[in-house]
Amino acid sequence: MIKHLPMKKISLAISIMMGLGMTATQVQADERESLEQLKATTTNLIDLLVKEGVLPKDKADALVKKATEDAARQVKQQQALDALVAKPNETAVVDEKSVRVQYVPEHVKKEMRAEIEKEVMTKLNYKAGERLGLPGWLDRIEFYGDIRLRAQEDSFASDNADIALLNDPEQDMNLKNSTVDRDRLRVRARLGADIKVNDWLTGGLQFVTGLQTTPVTPNQTEGIAQGKYIFGLDRAFLKATPRPWLMVEGGRFANPFLYTDIMFDPDLAFDGVAATFSPKLTDSLTSFTTVGAFPIEEVESSEDNKAKDKWLYSLQTGLKWQAPNKSTVKLAVAYHDYKNVEGQSNSVGLNDYSGTAPAFRQRGNSTFDINAANLPGQASIIGLASKFEQINIIGQIDFLNFDPVHVTLTGDYIKNIGFDKNEILRRTGNLYKEETDAYQVKMDVGTKTFSGLRSEAIEKDDWQVSLAYKRIEADAVLDGLNDSNFRLGGSDAKGWALVGNYAIDKNTWVGARYLSADTVSGLDYSVDVFLLDLNAKF
Repeated sequence: MIKHLPMKKISLAISIMMGLGMTATQVQADERESLEQLKATTTNLIDLLVKEGVLPKDKADALVKKATEDAARQVKQQQALDALVAKPNETAVVDEKSVRVQYVPEHVKKEMRAEIEKEVMTKLNYKAGERLGLPGWLDRIEFYGDIRLRAQEDSFASDNADIALLNDPEQDMNLKNSTVDRDRLRVRARLGADIKVNDWLTGGLQFVTGLQTTPVTPNQTEGIAQGKYIFGLDRAFLKATPRPWLMVEGGRFANPFLYTDIMFDPDLAFDGVAATFSPKLTDSLTSFTTVGAFPIEEVESSEDNKAKDKWLYSLQTGLKWQAPNKSTVKLAVAYHDYKNVEGQSNSVGLNDYSGTAPAFRQRGNSTFDINAANLPGQASIIGLASKFEQINIIGQIDFLNFDPVHVTLTGDYIKNIGFDKNEILRRTGNLYKEETDAYQVKMDVGTKTFSGLRSEAIEKDDWQVSLAYKRIEADAVLDGLNDSNFRLGGSDAKGWALVGNYAIDKNTWVGARYLSADTVSGLDYSVDVFLLDLNAKF
């Protein structure tokens, strides 16, 4: 609530308190007259603060009494020290509460000054809301946000396959273009609030730009003709921490797992409920286990609609070890089971399984036409050929041996054990090649991690560079949920990612990414994406 008090009064109060605390050490015995003048001035100023309602009367009286006692004690200490200096061979008489005062380094003085200022501000903030007539809930809300301006260039290989072949029902790359380069300006804006309900329950809200039809990117392509930008609710959750080692959250919240972007896009929100258990095993070793149930798409089933709700059920467990120099090692294993995301063929003349088609997808997964058994000429409905049941192993080492520079190595491997050739053949009538592995190796070097809206503050001249190699086979991951920038999103992609960030001032930085990706085994579709960003967060 201090931010609501008049700044002149706050500064005045701090000066008064500092003056009270330092009077005795600055004034010698022969400066009695100046001391009395300063005391009278200070008393008058405190009376003025009481009249203005900044400081309660009982608090002011207690503050003056304590300051007077401290000043008297410090005068006695100074007299004793003067006696020791004048007669070093004689023992000075000091009362039992007196202590020797030695030289205090400048950095210690600064720390003491900061502590005193914090204490005074706390005292001045006593029931500030009541004094100023402001609601108390303002103290329990913290706002934050960021804005990113982006220039994006998508460069397509000249030998990419024809768009008609890429969008064939059995390929269906979900593309509008495969050969003509594209340049655009984009913007992302996020505004959120953390809410403290009580000591064990918190919540959060976050609004973000971007199209309402995609769960993976908040980028808004700029253009006057499109009218107003859409600003939608992207986070709405409650988080309970009944024990230091237990956290449960529900609603729409950030990804609760240790992951990389070959599995989930960094901007992907999770709906549902998740619980994380993180007991400390030793001083340096902590375990973590996260379980969750996440609805992907709700389907209103009926006699005419035999599709079922689509869900993701997940379990991840791992260990984190921390060295004395704060270097860390993390290792985790996860199991992700996607229920009812695979397509089912419609019965002849009916649309009973049309709801099994994904509500959103990018490109790369093996697909088939759900409507193939119906009369010729009817529109194709694209469904996913494979089931998705994934094992994910991820490890990360963060070296702080070169503090403040971090060197972080990350390795990530994914296997879709839900792929079954025979089961797919029975369900779709098609035979597909098994391509169910994905992996990434990555190295980050820098003074700060430039990711995460709620990460630590960025300071001027902070920097980071990253280099990664990725290989994502067609049916290793669900193509609608992973990184939306690498080959413009999806699976069946391999290539390199080079990233650099540099802070030009506090919480302001420029970033550049070069993402070069080719097809793993399907029809040729190669894309180089270059991103140039200006970021500011608050």
